[in-house]
Amino acid sequence: MAAITSRSGAPYARIMGVGAYRPVRIVPNSDVVEAIDSSDEWIQQRSGIKTRRWAGPDESVQMMSVEASRIAIERAGLDASQIDCVVVATVSHLLQTPAVATAIAHELGTDHAAAFDISAACSGFCHGIALASDIVRAGSAEHVLVVGVERLTDILDLTDRGTAFIFADGAGAAVVGPSDTPGIGPVVWGSDGEQFDLIRQREDWRDVVGSPEVPGSGVMPHLTMQGNSVFRWASFAMAKIGQQALDAAGVGLDDLDVFVPHQANMRIIDAMARSMKLPDTVRIARDVADQGNSSAASVPLALDRMMAEGDARSGDTALLIAFGAGLSYAAQVVTIP
Repeated sequence: MAAITSRSGAPYARIMGVGAYRPVRIVPNSDVVEAIDSSDEWIQQRSGIKTRRWAGPDESVQMMSVEASRIAIERAGLDASQIDCVVVATVSHLLQTPAVATAIAHELGTDHAAAFDISAACSGFCHGIALASDIVRAGSAEHVLVVGVERLTDILDLTDRGTAFIFADGAGAAVVGPSDTPGIGPVVWGSDGEQFDLIRQREDWRDVVGSPEVPGSGVMPHLTMQGNSVFRWASFAMAKIGQQALDAAGVGLDDLDVFVPHQANMRIIDAMARSMKLPDTVRIARDVADQGNSSAASVPLALDRMMAEGDARSGDTALLIAFGAGLSYAAQVVTIP
């Protein structure tokens, strides 16, 4: 029997550069309250959101991803041809196949990079970082581009009081590459499928496309969410996951500089910080107030803003954590590039 040759990559992996794209259109609460019979005060009390970014006709999933990726690649000091693999986390690329990652890789000018999409909803970017780290350390690729992107307004019911004011659009990207020292800690991830229905696409595609004789005769499926149940689950269960990620990386609370949770809701962010007993010295991402909840894009968008505003500095130790539909979750400690 023939022996199979194995290979190994870098001893460690790190994030080399981060980039972001935010849609041009800024939508204040006043633009959404009438359709959901609500008020600016109610929205801010419930979520902390003041404005959100909604994509225009020309701001597609691919376009936003490419713009964010170009920035990340430039900040990493690389050329696009050096990207060996592209991982795109999204639930709002509306073609079942092919993966949008392949089109993004081509438009960027990569040299036949491996490219695939992953569907882990709001936790997708953290899943992608975990995969990229393992890929680099295994030697399957030297530089991996991870994109979190959503155009959720395509699947948003603007009359749904539970979701219309929350979700938003945008893209964030990070380049993961080799390192001589640990730059990405072990991932702590999992799922709670017993609560599969708390955040979901409301209609099955088979229920909206009509009969085989009249394809396309239905309506677009929309997102739905049981907000109170998600709040109770995320506020406390995710604090435990965050602590597990710190423990796995050998990082104590006093060593943590930055906390970048999924930007789901300001109340959830605050509850997680209290449950984890984060010191006052830890700087916390609160991008949701101006961006809204952009699902898989929320963590890289929040991280990019913190870096741009000086709240996350090169060499800082950061905890990333995200959770969403499924219910799926993932967390890891990283070094800010």
